[in-house]
Amino acid sequence: METSGDRLMQMVQTFRRDCHRVLQSERTTIHGADSMLMVLQLAMAEVNKQQSGEFKVALSDVLMAWKHLLLHKLHLPPPNFARSENYDLILEAYESFLKRSNTVDLVDILSMCKQLRLDSDPDEPVSPIQLFEFLSGNLDVLEVPDSSVPSTLSSKDRPCSPQVKMAVRRVFCSYLSLLVNSKNDMALALTLNVPDRSLGRQTFTDIKHAARNNNTSLFLAVTSFVRAIQLGGKGYAPAQSDPLRKHVKGLSDFVQFLDNLEEILGEIPDPSVCGARLVAAIRAALVKGRSGGDAVHAAAEETAKELKERICQIHQIQKQTANEGRTGISPARPKAHAVNHSTAYGGRDTVKVLMALLDEEAVTPPCQNKAELLSEDQPVVSGAEGTCVLMLFRSPEVSTGCSPEPLRNRVQSRLDLLKPKAKSQVIRSQFACTYKDEELPLNRVLEFPSSSQVPTCVHPAPKPKTTPGVEEGDTATAKATSECPRKEQSRAQQGVALEAKSGNAQNRGAGPNSRKKSVVQTQNKGNKRKQVDSDQHEGSENEPPEKKQPTRVPSKMPAKNVSKASSKKKLIAGQGKLTSFFRM
Repeated sequence: METSGDRLMQMVQTFRRDCHRVLQSERTTIHGADSMLMVLQLAMAEVNKQQSGEFKVALSDVLMAWKHLLLHKLHLPPPNFARSENYDLILEAYESFLKRSNTVDLVDILSMCKQLRLDSDPDEPVSPIQLFEFLSGNLDVLEVPDSSVPSTLSSKDRPCSPQVKMAVRRVFCSYLSLLVNSKNDMALALTLNVPDRSLGRQTFTDIKHAARNNNTSLFLAVTSFVRAIQLGGKGYAPAQSDPLRKHVKGLSDFVQFLDNLEEILGEIPDPSVCGARLVAAIRAALVKGRSGGDAVHAAAEETAKELKERICQIHQIQKQTANEGRTGISPARPKAHAVNHSTAYGGRDTVKVLMALLDEEAVTPPCQNKAELLSEDQPVVSGAEGTCVLMLFRSPEVSTGCSPEPLRNRVQSRLDLLKPKAKSQVIRSQFACTYKDEELPLNRVLEFPSSSQVPTCVHPAPKPKTTPGVEEGDTATAKATSECPRKEQSRAQQGVALEAKSGNAQNRGAGPNSRKKSVVQTQNKGNKRKQVDSDQHEGSENEPPEKKQPTRVPSKMPAKNVSKASSKKKLIAGQGKLTSFFRM
């Protein structure tokens, strides 16, 4: 007698045999009941983020929307309670995720089987009500034999946590699903950081942004980045500002591991041996660095043994079916649009076995405890984070300025800025003036609040060209008088005394009048020198002084005295500096 579970598997096999008539790709994978519920949770969280800005959803809301979704897609009467206001947006996000991942759910399989059903077989393999009860978790109506998980002695001898075993089995199936359908974003999310590759939520968020910008799948975004790093030249390598640059090592390890699996898939022709090698490679990656008593180690050992046995059984069944002359499940035919068409020629039989294994995993009974399945507190398979898909798809929180840092952190960061940096003692040579000045300490900066007040090294302006004659004497005497004004006053007094002692009667008769004239002449000379100095220093410091017109000698003074004074005051170049040096 044919059971309900056999009829459910018959529905999936009918879809696989003729899926090329309704689908563009024959590598399309199927979401089971648990995967459908997880995709619905992600779709609701995405809609809530668009509406309220938070990527969160309550468990009760997910279960209510789950019933509405199943009844709506199966064309059954809706439940008594009202559906959510954003139900249309949730349904659109759900269907968009399935289409983007090249996947279908069991409800879509039923509707496609109705289209593919022949006229000679009018009976439906599974009715919509039976499928609804199965997906809801009522196993009394539809009893499905768990043929994909046979009872073995190893599982009885070493029992482990059901939740850990379910998470480990999901990782195994996700790796095998990536070999069949690389567009499966859910499978990539579950395997990206298993085993630990230091690829957390921030890495997954950067991958999502890259895939969205390039309109590709997550797997293609990762592989294209790694290939560009490995093979791209200077003009084709990703930019230094690419966020994925920070995760090059982890992403390279992930792509390298999948390349090794692809190599095994393409080189070994026997599906049983190839499937066993694939499962063994995944098991070795999971148990690396773990002790024998670890829960993940025990679950990986049990799951690997069960999957190897089931792959051998599926291969034997397909060989018998081929010998009897039946078509059986359609293999992955090489097409230009097929996913992973590089392995379509090599390992076709193995791909067919893996697809049958994944189909059996899709029709397994759903998890009874929905809270354990959808909770954020999932078992940690590797790294520091659990295997919760909702937390992985949620972008890490970025500070927007609305909630500032604690006061202690802000004060400490401010003190660190104000703290002067310790300078290392550097021995400078005689050419130290050519070195670049170091940054001024904070106390020096505070003394000069304006940048214009900070002392800078100004190069001296070039000396103006002067005409020979009186001007050279004036400038030379101006330097001398500015350096030693007291000595000049004593010289003036000595000159007055000498004139008084001379035998000129007119000068004697003049007496005080001559002294007054000499004092006035010296004051006039001093004023002229000050005026010359002020004229030389007029204007900006950085601009060269303009060429001065030669000063004319007053006509009152006799020519002889002018020539004598000019001859006396005319100095050799550098004589003024030497005389001032020796005077000191």
